[in-house]
Amino acid sequence: MERSEQELVRRDNLAKIREMGIDPFPAATFPVSHLAKEINAKAEFDEENMSTNFKKVTVAGRLMARRIMGKAAFASIQDSSGRIQIYVSRDDIAPGEDKALYNTLFKKLLDLGDFIGVTGHVFKTRTGETSIHVKEFTFLGKSLRPLPVVKTDDDGNVFDGFSDPELRYRMRYVDLTVNPQYKEIFRKRSKLITSMRVFLDEMGMMEVETPALQPMHGGAAARPFATHHNTLDVPMYLRIANELYLKRLIVAGFDGVYEFAKMFRNEGMDRTHNPEFTAVEFYVAYKDYNWMMDTCEALLEYSVKAVNGEGSTKVMVGDNEIDFAGPYRRLTMADAIMEYTGEDINGADEEALRAICKKLHIETDKTMGRGKLIDEIFGEKVEGLLIQPTFITDYPVEMSPLTKKHRSKEGLVERFELMVNGKEIANAYSELNDPIDQRERFEEQLKLADRGDDESMPMDEDFLRALEYGMPPTAGIGIGIDRLVMLLTGQKSIQEVLFFPQMKPEN
Repeated sequence: MERSEQELVRRDNLAKIREMGIDPFPAATFPVSHLAKEINAKAEFDEENMSTNFKKVTVAGRLMARRIMGKAAFASIQDSSGRIQIYVSRDDIAPGEDKALYNTLFKKLLDLGDFIGVTGHVFKTRTGETSIHVKEFTFLGKSLRPLPVVKTDDDGNVFDGFSDPELRYRMRYVDLTVNPQYKEIFRKRSKLITSMRVFLDEMGMMEVETPALQPMHGGAAARPFATHHNTLDVPMYLRIANELYLKRLIVAGFDGVYEFAKMFRNEGMDRTHNPEFTAVEFYVAYKDYNWMMDTCEALLEYSVKAVNGEGSTKVMVGDNEIDFAGPYRRLTMADAIMEYTGEDINGADEEALRAICKKLHIETDKTMGRGKLIDEIFGEKVEGLLIQPTFITDYPVEMSPLTKKHRSKEGLVERFELMVNGKEIANAYSELNDPIDQRERFEEQLKLADRGDDESMPMDEDFLRALEYGMPPTAGIGIGIDRLVMLLTGQKSIQEVLFFPQMKPEN
């Protein structure tokens, strides 16, 4: 592999560090006592600008800047919390006759991006910057590739930024080093998941794990990733949903279970879809979709407050201020289509729906049944207009093969989806627990598969067997974590909220 001039210089420096008897990749524990953010935020100083509360600190991180001034130098260390300035004097870190630690290692062989550790006391410079006066210096790790040098002027303008989206997503390890502001997105993601766990735990639910590698791709209408198990000599699939396994646990006698799970769908990639995504699903016995709507409102209100950290339920997404405080608007799918298109789909058969699609300039194909046609109308003409949190309820039975039929409305099921900022965030049902009805729904899915619908569900005989043992009335929901994080952090692309989004192969 052809290396750049800077890479060759760094490898030469690596060899010289070894010649000095210093391990450039030491394995020993380094006892960090404080983070840069804590020191910068909490340091207190006396009249001589010496810190009264940080008289001895040990920090570690990457060397991000250095200014040599003969026998002394100022530098900047970046750790996981931020940056802090350090002051290094030759006679402090190399007090004896041998000055190589400063004259050779620090001045000549250190490169930006190298990991170092320092111990010293905190003081304030004449310009008012909190700094560490280094008394002990330790080399902790060599960087063999140069980091992009991102510069910011006094007005906040960024120059030479590492800003190309494809490079940022592909090399997230570089992105978050030179663009540490993006770390806040992932801190909020972590807070969201933690707060949801707390909420569900306090409701008495149990967190569980279900298989990611499954013999059958059930639980959603989606195209799976297929593989092969060599020992068993059978096809296997990465899960498109964990729903059917969580329902089996309700059959087994658990009153409430939840799982934060990775799902995999072999479909398109765009600004709101990644082949691998995260969802939380939970199922509760003896409840229905009306109860689940109330619970979903309470969960999201609680979690958004936790993420915002100020008790606020509001977030800005572009020009829209979205309020997650309940109650949310509730609108049936038919009423929503009527409100936004003027078309009445109640009782419309497949032929009538195709005529409505043609009138609304919506493309269709012969594989689409009644449910798919209604889904296209809603997706094309309604979904993008629902900005504030809105529950869309009472879906046609053809769209929901795992959902209990509506208790009072013929041809509909007890299902809702939560729409926010024009996108689906959650999907929930009064779960179908009639094994005879469920078998008939699976048979309808097989007919769609025969017509060429590669997203239809297969017949799952083991799940039907579980239902035949009896499942109580149950409410279930799936909430998309990635899209929710996008909303809470104001991001327009799902790739921004994933550490490692799926990318095209690198040339």
